[in-house]
Amino acid sequence: MNIVTLLPFIVLIGAMFLMTRSAKKKQQAAAQMRNEMQAGTGVRTIGGMFATVKEIHEETVLLEVAPGVHAIYAKNAIGAVLADEEYNRILDGADPIHGDEPVVPDDASSLTGTAAPATEKGDKGDKIDLGKTETTAAEADADEPAAAEAGDTKAAGDAKDTVKADADTAKDDKKSGDDEAK
Repeated sequence: MNIVTLLPFIVLIGAMFLMTRSAKKKQQAAAQMRNEMQAGTGVRTIGGMFATVKEIHEETVLLEVAPGVHAIYAKNAIGAVLADEEYNRILDGADPIHGDEPVVPDDASSLTGTAAPATEKGDKGDKIDLGKTETTAAEADADEPAAAEAGDTKAAGDAKDTVKADADTAKDDKKSGDDEAK
């Protein structure tokens, strides 16, 4: 056979050897990391949960996932052993990596430039009064829109009374229909 025809196979076998070698090194490093784990260190599981190591057994690890909440995990489920500073930073919620970026608000107030004033009972700046409160005659005389709103409230109350009366009539008809059927 010609060396030119064997060259692609030799390159392919060499590449496979190098890839398996690097994968074995990564596996050995992960196993060493898990074996060097100590009680009290912070870890991240392969599922992304952060916890503190409480006890280490031969094949399992007891983790405290929340104060007073313990869970048993396989050693293979530990994705990374974290440095104390990094673990405390994650628990405190401080993120110095993104500390200088502007915070995007959850509402559209930054887009309009005006923020609704907050009151003691909550944010009522954008809420619409649906006529659930009664207005007095003095308030109605002082404010024309309030008077028109009070008239709308009265009309809404009349509509509610009409709907209730229709419902009562329908209920009575149903009862009398049931009595006639017997």
